[in-house]
Amino acid sequence: MTKFSELTLSPAILKSVNRMGFEEATPIQAKTIPLSLEGKDIIGQAQTGTGKTAAFGIPLIEKIDLKLPHVQGIIIAPTRELAIQVSEELYKLGSDKRARVLAVYGGSDIQRQIRALKKGPHIIVGTPGRILDHIKRRTLRLDHVHTLILDEADEMLNMGFIDDIEAILSQVPDERQTLLFSATMPEPIRRIAERFMKNPETVRVKAKEMTVPLIEQYFVKVHEREKFDVLSRLIDVHSPELAIVFGRTKRRVDELSRALDIRGYVAEGIHGDLTQAKRLSVLRKFKEGKVDVLVATDVAARGLDISGVTHVYNYDIPQDPESYVHRIGRTGRAGKEGMAVTFVSPREMSYLRVVEQTTKKRMQQMKPPTWNEAFEGQQRLTMDRINDIIKDNNLEEYMNIARELLAENDALDVTAAVLKMMTKEPDKTPVHITEERPLPQKRDSYQKTMRSRRGGKPFSHNKNRKSHRRPNRRPQS
Repeated sequence: MTKFSELTLSPAILKSVNRMGFEEATPIQAKTIPLSLEGKDIIGQAQTGTGKTAAFGIPLIEKIDLKLPHVQGIIIAPTRELAIQVSEELYKLGSDKRARVLAVYGGSDIQRQIRALKKGPHIIVGTPGRILDHIKRRTLRLDHVHTLILDEADEMLNMGFIDDIEAILSQVPDERQTLLFSATMPEPIRRIAERFMKNPETVRVKAKEMTVPLIEQYFVKVHEREKFDVLSRLIDVHSPELAIVFGRTKRRVDELSRALDIRGYVAEGIHGDLTQAKRLSVLRKFKEGKVDVLVATDVAARGLDISGVTHVYNYDIPQDPESYVHRIGRTGRAGKEGMAVTFVSPREMSYLRVVEQTTKKRMQQMKPPTWNEAFEGQQRLTMDRINDIIKDNNLEEYMNIARELLAENDALDVTAAVLKMMTKEPDKTPVHITEERPLPQKRDSYQKTMRSRRGGKPFSHNKNRKSHRRPNRRPQS
């Protein structure tokens, strides 16, 4: 491991780093910091939680000239939460150098931000929409920026911010250093790198460093129209303490959380369209155990520090294997075991195989439970609760009534009645979940998989068969 003292950093930065309790650099930091200090453009492929904020923040703060009262560095982030999180860490990293950092984002008083901008911050961290708003108002000038950083670029793509990002990039001097960080590297992100970066160096955290061995991983092969009933039965059987259900779109999250409520579960949804206050309220209730199931998009879940999650359900399989690793990493933390269950339609099996190749772990197929098995699962949960109450042995005040019940009724009947009263019976109330098209088939990877299974012979497709096409609408997040 590389120590920060070995990275030729200034005494002020080392002092801040030591105060924050950092001694050894993470892999992304050890690879990125030296290249960034040399002024090179960098493409960093890394998950949230790998230390990438310090990886780009330390070199940026080193290059800030405190004598110039101009914005010299700008960081674009997809969400308010991430912008706040990044600005807070940069503030700590730059505290001994006294670099001024300002976060600008929607949902906050813009007049207050304008007053803060007049005080001459050196670094701006913001969401695309609010940064553009300040540029148009001429309250933010970027003509002195020497470093531009795109954080969570794939999520900004998913949220439809590509045009905004290009508009911001057009306001920054051509002679600049550009760093792009993304958990995944879809083609539109690569095109941005080609257009706006100069001979970028690529830094990756190896996939093996992102796997989570303590998580049991399963998949359920299920048709779209059957997914919700299967999810309900799985929750009844597993009885998770805290669970996260991942959906592909904002509409999916809203419909799932509403449907789970109808079926009697305590569920809340979280996605990019919610106000900051609402998102914080939902997360607080989830952490306090007042919400049993959190339904989320990938965007909303990024950067969340949530402990105690026992189960992750991928209602929609993610398009990129790295996103899968990020999702299931919400559970199995702090040395505890966790379970991840992924729903896969028959047409999406090629994505499952690519995920398995990336994580180097074969998923076990899980048979969807029946309604009777779900009911039995809830009965066993009730039995465990009753046993816990008996173990507590705080029953003296109930003994007289208990004796009356047993004097008039058979003990087996009394026990069954208590079980019936306390058990949540599986709810089959009809709910509406809009069907989503399956992901387009990964033909290349699918053919490789099929070829290997056929001893090297290529897998032939019927040329006359209609290919599955992507929906025309822009993906939601």
